[in-house]
Amino acid sequence: MNLILSLFLKSLKQHPLLNQYDFLDRFFRLAIVNVISNIMIPLTGTISLAFLGRLDDIHHLAGVTLAATLFDFIYYSFSFLRMGTTGVTAQAVGRNDREAMLLVGLRNGLIALALGTLVVILQYPLRELGFALTGANPEVRASAVAYFNICIWGTPAFLLNAVFIGWLLGREQSGKVLLLSLIWNGSNVLLNYLFIVRWGWASTGAGLSQILALSLELLVGMILVSQEISWQEVRSAASQLWDLPALKATFTLNGNIFLWSIGEMFPLLLFNDLSAAKGTIILAENALLMQVILLSFFFFEGIAFATETFSGNFKGQGEEHRFKPLLQVVIGTEMLMGLTFAGVSILFPQAIFGLLTNHNEVIEPMKIYVFWLLPIMLSASIAFSLDGYFAGLAQVDILRNSTLIGVLLGFAPVAMCTWYFHSNHILWLAYSVFMITRSIILGIELPKTFSKSAEDSPVTPPTVENEVAS
Repeated sequence: MNLILSLFLKSLKQHPLLNQYDFLDRFFRLAIVNVISNIMIPLTGTISLAFLGRLDDIHHLAGVTLAATLFDFIYYSFSFLRMGTTGVTAQAVGRNDREAMLLVGLRNGLIALALGTLVVILQYPLRELGFALTGANPEVRASAVAYFNICIWGTPAFLLNAVFIGWLLGREQSGKVLLLSLIWNGSNVLLNYLFIVRWGWASTGAGLSQILALSLELLVGMILVSQEISWQEVRSAASQLWDLPALKATFTLNGNIFLWSIGEMFPLLLFNDLSAAKGTIILAENALLMQVILLSFFFFEGIAFATETFSGNFKGQGEEHRFKPLLQVVIGTEMLMGLTFAGVSILFPQAIFGLLTNHNEVIEPMKIYVFWLLPIMLSASIAFSLDGYFAGLAQVDILRNSTLIGVLLGFAPVAMCTWYFHSNHILWLAYSVFMITRSIILGIELPKTFSKSAEDSPVTPPTVENEVAS
């Protein structure tokens, strides 16, 4: 039977109409590994919220959600540390330039340490600014502050872990990345159960489990990296750390990714602040719906990572004719996922959201908002697909522009109407318009990449080449 199936698949790949899809098995293998590693992050957060959602007081769930969104904004703003490390490291490995490979990790590691320390120093203004517009009641704010005050000390560890993961991914060591994900998320769940459920430390326990899990991941990451390099190699490469052209190239490469990340996280942060202003019940309802959305985003992002690899490979090989088949596969897969997430949540809201909380006063009124998942999921699936595609082509300026336009012309004008009409539906409409606008802008730029003229990339490719060559 296996022989017959193998011969059948082989004959399909040899068919002239299907030969252009001969990358499917490689693509889905890579995508599945990325999704598994990626999906553990929101699953851990969802389990933590489930522990908090079953406490007697719902303000613990609302407060931690509020603070966690602020941390998501801070952490995601520095996602360039992972993305900027992976691509350049991969190119150094391809050139068999071990010194350049070490310099990428060392340089971005120092940047991560400096930024993490700066965030810790500025924790008070960051906390006050982050919670200033929430309008949360004193109990919710107290829970949010308790979580924030502990978690903020784990920022340096989080950023260093991002560099380690980016460096390992650049060396195609996905197994070690998966191990680090298992350690961080597994220990976080266990510690959350111990601190929240068993000891009743509520939001304080949630923050403590997060920082301990990050520290454990950092320790294991340092051990794994130390097995790859020797101290003599580090000392030899360190003399070039402060090379000004290389530093400029690093900051140029990361700049557009930073702006892109800020633009993506800003609507989420403002969404939660506006939700908090509507009261604890609305905040809790929106938080549970947003958990489903964010969970789907991690699935989308895992596939986008694989898309980034393949679009970059096809461009490097001069096989632009593969762009359209790749996009057909990616967008089709992501839209199917989006429809599945939205459909299951709409058809079985009690079963899905009952996993996160046993407060029926939150679940019942939330059912009138669950239909907003459909337009958000569909537009987000397209946006994430094109994110990965353009990132692989090193056209990060297009991603930056689509996000900033989506915020300024899509989300912001509609979100401002919520202050006047006091409608939660308008708030969900604002986030839907943001995603739809992003998809449209990216779609407008798409045809340009199908021509030979699209091979002329903006700023990033020369930047990457300079970085590797250094």
